[in-house]
Amino acid sequence: MATIQSFENNPYQENTYLLFDETGECAIIDPGMYTAAEQNAVVDFIQENKLTPVLLLNTHCHIDHVLGNKFIFDQFGLKPRFHIGESDTLAAVVAYAPAMGFRYDASPLPDEYLPETGAVKFGNTELQLIFAPGHSPAHLCFYDKTANILTGGDVLFRNSIGRTDLPGGNFSTLVKNIEEKLFALPDDCTVYPGHGPETTIGYEKQTNPYL
Repeated sequence: MATIQSFENNPYQENTYLLFDETGECAIIDPGMYTAAEQNAVVDFIQENKLTPVLLLNTHCHIDHVLGNKFIFDQFGLKPRFHIGESDTLAAVVAYAPAMGFRYDASPLPDEYLPETGAVKFGNTELQLIFAPGHSPAHLCFYDKTANILTGGDVLFRNSIGRTDLPGGNFSTLVKNIEEKLFALPDDCTVYPGHGPETTIGYEKQTNPYL
């Protein structure tokens, strides 16, 4: 069964996740590492636990979730995989990163894009794809049914939801996707969001003021 490890990265306090199972293979999700210390923390964990990274996944392509894409490619030879609808979002980072004071090494492009439905696999683990735009144009969440955990990016947070005032954002679309797709998951499913602490589907159904 998969285990998840989180790392808080960059000035946006973005959560980067490593998912790994008993085979030693792992998926790196939303690498936001920016400083050398942040980069070292992830690499050290991988080495200390004798993990083999085989997947680089982006839930979406806002700057805080892709700052480490090039670093992961240089370290492990992995190109990111995300939905093709995020391509313009990724391309825009090159222009606006310097204006925001960020050094940005441009992310490599996928050899293969992810579809809206289906699954990706590593080791003995299968991650179901959940297409949930609204925060960004083609946002994906990754659900591990066996471990009952959702790596959710910037869709659903503890007592909050993703902002919808950025290009490609739409409030009603986001809420609809949360209520129809994420809330269809078990109440005890643990949600690991792109920012802040984890939560559960059941807790958000009961307490989230946006839903």
